[in-house]
Amino acid sequence: MASITASKIMVKTLKWVAILFFTSSIGMVLVYRFVPVPLTPLMLIRSAEQKMAGKPVVMEHDWVPMEEISPNLVTAVIASEDQNFTRHSGFDITAIEQAAKEYAEGRRKRGGSTISQQTAKNVFLWPQSSWLRKGFEAYFTFLIELFWSKERIMEVYLNSIEMGNGIYGAEAVAKSHFNTTAAKLTKRQSALIAATLPNPLKFSSKNPSRYVSRRVQQIEVQMNNVRRDGLDLKRHR
Repeated sequence: MASITASKIMVKTLKWVAILFFTSSIGMVLVYRFVPVPLTPLMLIRSAEQKMAGKPVVMEHDWVPMEEISPNLVTAVIASEDQNFTRHSGFDITAIEQAAKEYAEGRRKRGGSTISQQTAKNVFLWPQSSWLRKGFEAYFTFLIELFWSKERIMEVYLNSIEMGNGIYGAEAVAKSHFNTTAAKLTKRQSALIAATLPNPLKFSSKNPSRYVSRRVQQIEVQMNNVRRDGLDLKRHR
């Protein structure tokens, strides 16, 4: 009798936990549909890592609307990170299959994550990869593709992504690395930023390595062929 009662309590508790999770997660996605994202889990994690390492805590993050971000940067990150951004619904099946094939063949591992997936991870989740995080990432990717426009996804992505040590977003990296604003980033500066995104703590857009310089040349060529079908950089609400 006692075990049956305990089971009922557990089932009821799990039910309410599930309801709370789904309502709160959908609520957060709806709020961020309109409100700037002030802080992300990664920003907190990096700050804690700096603190534990005895280093000064650095967090540069200045939110700017899409119309104050150079179209060059939008084109550069699409060319570098997700060339099918305007055409998929959050998941690029072709890129995922290609990444899985290369991994199975023992070739250099590359990510198959879209800009939508990266945005979901950056805003709502933690950086360490696991099957659990991948599951939550897929869930939040579905939600933002459902409730946000592509322009809003891009706006949040460019304002939240890590772009250097303690540097988050286009405005912060433009000021810190190029002494300019996100609105005035040139094609080359944008390509430099995009080239570092796979690992912005290892690669620098301010002091590019040979690898980054080579990658910049590739991105600049790809930028000429990037499609931004229907992507309105001024009206996205």
